[in-house]
Amino acid sequence: MGAGEAWKPYEIYPEAGAAGVAGLLSRLDAEADLEALLDREKALVFRGFGVTEERVDAVLDRLLPNRLAYVHGNSPRTKVGRNVYTSTEYPAEFTISMHNELSYAHSWPARLAFCCVTAAATGGATPVVDAALWLASLDDAVRERFAGGVRYTQNLHGGLGLGKSWQDTFETDDRERVDAFLAAAGAEAEWRRDGGLRVTQHRPATVRHPRTGAEVWFNQSDQWHPAALGDETAAALAKLLPADQLPQSVAFADGSPIPAEDVVQVRDRGLAAAVDVDWRQGDVLLIDNLLVAHGRRPFTGARRVLVAMSD
Repeated sequence: MGAGEAWKPYEIYPEAGAAGVAGLLSRLDAEADLEALLDREKALVFRGFGVTEERVDAVLDRLLPNRLAYVHGNSPRTKVGRNVYTSTEYPAEFTISMHNELSYAHSWPARLAFCCVTAAATGGATPVVDAALWLASLDDAVRERFAGGVRYTQNLHGGLGLGKSWQDTFETDDRERVDAFLAAAGAEAEWRRDGGLRVTQHRPATVRHPRTGAEVWFNQSDQWHPAALGDETAAALAKLLPADQLPQSVAFADGSPIPAEDVVQVRDRGLAAAVDVDWRQGDVLLIDNLLVAHGRRPFTGARRVLVAMSD
């Protein structure tokens, strides 16, 4: 990327006589240092290789050698294979704002890979944003207020209620396993009389990439704050539940409230700086989960994008 040139994902196409999944696997085998390429480009799009759902495992095995389960994930998904999931199952008419996967958690995946097995009739792009540019786009005062980090609170029901259950969130119905996981993560866990679980975690608002040293915006304050859901949705939730009983909520690390205008700025500037990856059937997108945040544009028709992650 030259000076003054806007960032965008690096696109890779089949070479002559090397199409299809076999061609993609050969291309990946020939890449001397995929990690260095991803450090430099931040996101890679493999187009024209025609990857199908039946063959996606072979590709993911090369891109993500150690695929992770979506444990402690807060978005609704369906597991469809060996640590392969559908992308967030959220109503098609809504935008999913920019975020780094599991940035609210104690540990997060280093890489994400997406595969489009069915492209939407219209829309449905995956916007991606350079997380360092996202951080730089925020007002100085906003960055300063977030400097001390954030506190996330989850209220996970035990089988009936708003949001996800703790069983779905941790992919187990064993309370001892959940307790051990949260203790290792430094999170506070409180089992409720109704069978639910409240989880509280303190996390930084920014992190530095372990190899490039880039400081990036790395939190989901806007997605966890009702103000960023829109006035009507926030008002409806407020009628149903007090703030401390919402499925998820966020505050500054000291417990003080985050101003609504701060999270709206974070949401809107992330989306404004994003570059859309417009899907074609069989495309694969690989991103560095620290350097790049992602989201989803509204769509029509049947869209099916699979996702997997690795450390």
